[in-house]
Amino acid sequence: MEKLYRFSPIGDEDQLAQAIEYTHFACFKLSKLVFGKYLPVAGNIGVFCHYEDEYKFLTDIRKELTDESDTMFTKYYHLKEPIVISPKDDVPETTYTHLYIRKPDPYTSQVGDVDFLMEKDEYSELKQSLLDGKIIKGARVFGRQEPDMIELYDPDVDALAYVRTK
Repeated sequence: MEKLYRFSPIGDEDQLAQAIEYTHFACFKLSKLVFGKYLPVAGNIGVFCHYEDEYKFLTDIRKELTDESDTMFTKYYHLKEPIVISPKDDVPETTYTHLYIRKPDPYTSQVGDVDFLMEKDEYSELKQSLLDGKIIKGARVFGRQEPDMIELYDPDVDALAYVRTK
């Protein structure tokens, strides 16, 4: 049987670490493709599940790695030990403080996502230009109003990135 997803189903902590590192570099690639530069990260990284068993398994691992009482938006859990990804080529060292394990979604094949930050004025200008019909390859206003974000995507990159303000 051919595997549909790059990492799923993730079956151990090593595979989870590989998926996190892959997502990190894929999302930085998206930032560079769309903006020509790397934006700073918000500090959270998400791993997308594609199977119910995988979601249960990864949620159990997340419970070990995070402080359950410290959560943002009841989905980003504060890591007891931050995940630090070493620099590679021109991608800077990056620290993630929050982890998100996403429930299976039949319409999402990506490995995961990262949120990037942009200054409020720059973000407002970018969002308004997109709303006014400007085409920026690989960027679109996120479909839901909450949270207010711009989605970065590319058909050749199996991760998603989001841009928001602090």
